[in-house]
Amino acid sequence: SAVALLVLVAALASGLALALLPRAPVNRFCTAPNNKTGFLCDDRVTCVPASWVCDRVSNCRNGEDEQEQLCGDLPHSLPGHLVFYCSNPRSWVYADQRCNGMNECGDCSDETWSLAACPPCGQEWWSCSPVHFEFCSCIPRRLCRDGAQHCLDWSDEFVC
Repeated sequence: SAVALLVLVAALASGLALALLPRAPVNRFCTAPNNKTGFLCDDRVTCVPASWVCDRVSNCRNGEDEQEQLCGDLPHSLPGHLVFYCSNPRSWVYADQRCNGMNECGDCSDETWSLAACPPCGQEWWSCSPVHFEFCSCIPRRLCRDGAQHCLDWSDEFVC
């Protein structure tokens, strides 16, 4: 029984030692639908779009996208690949909101700033100087020829 007790103590000690060893950080980068930056869940299969992290809705099976250590001090507690800092360093957006055509930063730095590195307007967009604050350098083509001015030069009504 003394030998069994020694084996048990040794097993517990080695288990404790393994638990205390520093673990390699888990790489949480993945590509979500529409080639957007995402957060990889513990199942190593589910990729949650960046803007779904810390939104108070668990999208990962175990809720790791809403854990306090991840969401406790936004944006500083988030992995860097999930965050895009606007030209005003106190402002930020989720990385999947960069280059989506919408003005989330408020100054279009998430759409037109050199660090955003956005491609030109895509097929679903019309390039112009928008009159509405929500757009930066393109408007959705669905707004073309709808009877309302969306571009300063009215190209959305006469050319698009």
